[in-house]
Amino acid sequence: MHRSYQPLKPVTNRYLQQRWDQNNYDSHRRKVSSALPAVDTKGSRTPAHVQLKLKKLQLQDERLSVIDRDNRLLASKLADIVSSKGLVDHRNHTNRLSLNADKRREELLLVSRQNQAIYQRITSRQSEYRRQLWLDDWERAERRRNDISRYPLGLGEKRRSHRKVKFAAVEGSERSTSSSTIDTDRTDGDSWNTN
Repeated sequence: MHRSYQPLKPVTNRYLQQRWDQNNYDSHRRKVSSALPAVDTKGSRTPAHVQLKLKKLQLQDERLSVIDRDNRLLASKLADIVSSKGLVDHRNHTNRLSLNADKRREELLLVSRQNQAIYQRITSRQSEYRRQLWLDDWERAERRRNDISRYPLGLGEKRRSHRKVKFAAVEGSERSTSSSTIDTDRTDGDSWNTN
């Protein structure tokens, strides 16, 4: 009895119940083996514009076209150099045109005219300084100074004496003499000026 099939629920025929349970189990195993996943775990598809990267391809094409154009220019220059006689063409025969030259020229002429007008005004104006008045004022001031001074300036000029004095100087074994003129400015002989 212990080796016979033991169903979960009480049944009348254990043999039939075993067959039914085995059929249910087999159909369940078939369903499990053929079951598809209910949750999509494959992930999203990458968009086409991300896979192709059209902007990168466009930039690459532009770069290649620039390189190709530069190569053609360089090849044409090399061909010109090879076909030339070897002379260096370093002259630039094009004239440099300035769009602002006329305006600058007009401004220069205007400034030069203004400078000429200022120069004419300066040269035609009479001086406001009166030199003769200054000289008269200076003579008047000198007369006053001479009047109030004890020893007037003109008096010292008249009484100046011109005497020659010889000095003897001994330097080593040489003996040299020099002369100088001594003038007296004052009548009392207190001060001596050497020239």
